[in-house]
Amino acid sequence: MLGGDMSKHTTSTSHGGAGRALLWVAIILTVALLGFVTATAVRANPIYSDRDANGISKYKFIEACKEIAEDTEELTVGAMGQAIPLKTLVEQSSPLKAGDELHAAVEAEPAEIIKATQTVEGGGWTLTAPVTIAVHSGERVNTLGQLPMACTHDKKTGKTTATLNLPGQ
Repeated sequence: MLGGDMSKHTTSTSHGGAGRALLWVAIILTVALLGFVTATAVRANPIYSDRDANGISKYKFIEACKEIAEDTEELTVGAMGQAIPLKTLVEQSSPLKAGDELHAAVEAEPAEIIKATQTVEGGGWTLTAPVTIAVHSGERVNTLGQLPMACTHDKKTGKTTATLNLPGQ
């Protein structure tokens, strides 16, 4: 009696061939859909750029502009056709004390920076964004104001440069 019941439950009538084929079709369709979504997302990426056409990627250009703005020792201000070091200009009104540090930082939202970054005819990039100038004295921060920064990348030379501009210049 036990032997007869066991054989009833162990015999199989497998119909797995159709299920396996449907599983493979589902896997193939899923991979194709993921490929399509990825390709669409890459093209719609606001930071995507043609590095060969512009000499540098849009992302690297924006990062280079931020780094130049933060290097207050080298950052210059365009005034009446001359490039004056930012530190010299700041110290004309009030000399920096021992321990004071001059800081400059791009103050635009990432979406604004991306929108403001434009290609230059012939290859390269340009970006104009506000930069906040401040003197840090230990814990105290004295904000001096904002100036527009013009940052450009020249494809021919491969150089990225930035200057601050005085209002009305």
